[in-house]
Amino acid sequence: MPAEPLILHLETATNVCSVAISQGENMLATRESVEDRSHGTLLTVFVKEVLKETGKNADQLDAVAISKGPGSYTGLRIGVSVAKGIAYAQNIPVIGILTLQSMTLTALENHEVRQLQQEHPGLLFSPMIDARRMEVFSAIYNARMKETTPVSAVIVEENSFEKILDQHHIVFFGNGADKIRDTIRHENAHFIKGIEPTSKQMIPLALAAFHKQQFEDTAYFEPFYLKDFIATIPRKKVF
Repeated sequence: MPAEPLILHLETATNVCSVAISQGENMLATRESVEDRSHGTLLTVFVKEVLKETGKNADQLDAVAISKGPGSYTGLRIGVSVAKGIAYAQNIPVIGILTLQSMTLTALENHEVRQLQQEHPGLLFSPMIDARRMEVFSAIYNARMKETTPVSAVIVEENSFEKILDQHHIVFFGNGADKIRDTIRHENAHFIKGIEPTSKQMIPLALAAFHKQQFEDTAYFEPFYLKDFIATIPRKKVF
């Protein structure tokens, strides 16, 4: 029986710089920092450290998984560049993981969220990443990880999400949710702190993609910057 794939996981979509290495479903080692703007200095260091800790060499890797966004332009660019460099050097595939999806997987394992699920069957999940001013990158998923509202950039106002909140309880989380919790005051809106993207939660998603041979085209792969979807508020004209 062939060994389970050895996969390196890189998460750089937000201020979190996170690296993990896994064999099948098992995480072997991880490194993580929440120091802002640390990706350029820490990412390759963390890669070397997890390989050394596990006694593995880069040429033993079967794939490299990268959190592909949406998120910080600089963070995504650094992460994808490192992932591509490793993939080319070792002739292994790149697996792209949607950042908001892995955040939702983290939320599903959160104790407070599980309590909310018991209280509100049909609870929906809205991971949010801070974009700028009152803008967030977000999507809405159900408990089966099915996307019910597609990934988009939203300028949050008091009545944002009102129609869906009238029909469903939604838990909002991520650094984007932290800044809008005083804006969205609907009784069906719930906010949970402390849920951020992490390479550890990429493992089951990357493993499933590996077995399905769902790989990125390494040469043409670009992060999901969401540029085409970013909405802006026109400046008022002053006469």
